[in-house]
This record gives sequence, C-alpha cells and structure tokens, in this order.
Amino acid sequence: MRFSMTLLSLAAIMATSVLAKEVSVGVILPMSGALAGYGQVAYEGIELANTLQPKLKNGDTVKLVLVDTKGDKVESANATTRLITSDKVVGIVGEMISTNTAQIISIADKKQIPVIAPAATNDKLTENRAYANRVCFMDSFQGAVVANYASKDLGLKTAVVVTDQAQVYSLGLSKAFTQAFTQNGGKVLKEVRISSGDKDFKAVISQIKALNADFVFLPVYHTEASMIKRQAKQADFNKPFFSGDGVANQTFIDLGGDAVEGYMFTDAFDHSAPPTQKSKDFIAAYEKKTGKRELNSFTALGADAYNIMVDAMNRCANPEDSVCVNGEIRKTSKFEGVSGFISIDDKGNATRSAVIKEIKDGKAVYKSTVNP
Repeated sequence: MRFSMTLLSLAAIMATSVLAKEVSVGVILPMSGALAGYGQVAYEGIELANTLQPKLKNGDTVKLVLVDTKGDKVESANATTRLITSDKVVGIVGEMISTNTAQIISIADKKQIPVIAPAATNDKLTENRAYANRVCFMDSFQGAVVANYASKDLGLKTAVVVTDQAQVYSLGLSKAFTQAFTQNGGKVLKEVRISSGDKDFKAVISQIKALNADFVFLPVYHTEASMIKRQAKQADFNKPFFSGDGVANQTFIDLGGDAVEGYMFTDAFDHSAPPTQKSKDFIAAYEKKTGKRELNSFTALGADAYNIMVDAMNRCANPEDSVCVNGEIRKTSKFEGVSGFISIDDKGNATRSAVIKEIKDGKAVYKSTVNP
C-alpha cells in the first residue's frame, strides 16, 4: 500500500512538472536613449518582482520578454506587434511616457492583449480602450495636487506654465493644473510653449522673468526641465519651480546639478515613507540586491505593474486567457502594492495616492502624501 502511494505521489509530481510551462509577459521600455532614465529604473522593479514571484500558483513560470523602444513611438509600436505575434505574450507592461504608451495600447487593444502602464499618466490613454490599464495616477489628479499645494499650502497666487507641445503628457498635465489652480483663485499669467529637443531656452526664460509670477510650473520631462532650470539659474531667475512626475528620477537631479536645489514635484512613492508592508519588504529585497535603500518611484511602479498582472493571471482558470486576465486587472481592489494601495476601475484607471517632494542637497526629500 505504501509503495502504491509512493508511486502515486511520484506520478503527481511528474505530471505537475510536465504540465508546468513558461508563460510570457512582454515588457516594453526605453532602456536606451534620452528616456532611459525612466525605463532602466522601472525594469529594476519589474525584474526584482519577477525574481521574488517567478511562478504562477499553477506552477507555470513567468518569463519576461523585454524590448527596448529607445524612447521612440515607432519602436514602441513595432515592439508591441512583435511581442503579440511572435512571442505570444499574455500581457504587456509598458511604456513609460504617454505618447509611446498610446502606440502600444492602440495595437494591443485590437488584439485583446492587456496592457498595464507603470507611469503613463495622460487621462485620455484609456478612453474607449478596453485593454488599457495603469497603476499610476492620472494627470487630472496630479495637476490638482500641484495646484492645491501651491495655492493652499504655499500661498502662491500667480503662475507661468511652460508646456511641451510635442508631448501629450505635458499638454494634459498643463490643462489639469491650470483648471485646478484657477478654481482655487490663482491666475496663470501665460502658457509658454516649447518642443521636445529644444536646447536654447534663453528667450523662454526672458519671457517668464518679465512676467514676475510667483512660481513656474513645468509639466515636462527631465531633459527639458533640467536645461530650463540650469539656464534660469544662469539668468539669475530664482522663483520657485514645480513639476509633475516627469522629473521624478535621479537623472533629473544629475542633469540639473545645484540649479535644481529647492525644486518641487509630484511623485507616486517615497522610500522614506513606505505606505505598505509590501513596500518595506520590497525595499529590504532591493537593498539586499543593490546595497541601496533609495528605491525610485518608477521602480516601485514597475514592480506593481508586474505584480498586478500576475495577480490577475492567478485569478483566471486559464492564466493564458488574455481576455480573462484583463477583466481581472480591472477588478483590482485595494491591492497592496510596493508604491501603495491600488484599485483599478472598469476603465483601467488607478485610484491611488501621490506624494510631494523637494530637492534638498542633491536628493529628493519627502514632504507630504496626498490621498485621492
């Protein structure tokens, strides 16, 4: 009898090992080029999350298939097509900026492949898109966070907004901030338009300086924001500057140097104020791997995108059923993430907190948390 039971146990183990297989999840990020500062730190989180949770509950191994977009929207589209048609991915995590994420979503939506964006905040990304999801806040929320903090906490009354007309992220965040700031009784004296890739901002700074607003809001990415702030310092223009999460990385501080001292911005997470036990555990794992405790918010958001994808797959009878996985993503409720508690609604949008930070002595320092 005991021999028979042993044979049965061995047969069960062998059957499980035979049935267990690799399930692919695509990862589309800017790992090189001007936007690599976003993609590389996000992938740190995705990769570590995969290391900590490499298998589904049925024993299948989750295989990450990474494609570098080089920060380009055409590369983003090509990567999506390749991952879906050749690699047969169940879902996709990516991209980092809204313009490139829109390319991914437009293709994945038609193929019924769920996308979870770690950091693409433009409100319109998920509109009429059944397979578009995100773990970050939207620009309508972070725009209001900046406006409320500037007007109510700092008592600032007037602003100049510098918008990158080539980026949907910048256009959307600019609009959200302006609406909220105006509702608070503030006044936007002027919106100045720039384009990604511009390098000489002397004329822009001259305009801003002449307007003498209480502060400047820069809803742009780290490359342009750092150059504008450096050139503003050279022009002896030292009014407060505020941005959204487009500057929430070490690259911005490295590029800006001492010119970005005192700079304020919104973010999704701060390692010095971990919001969940999952945050604390992940920071400990990150420190063990890298020797650093300074976990970037994009690293945390990358981990959350992966973990929510896996959680949804585990809730499906067939974890390779992309339609089921997408449906379960949109049932995510108070998920304990690395970056905080996250709920995702039936439109794919996340409800979550934001934090405000200020750069002091070359480091981003936590100031406060804003809940939805």
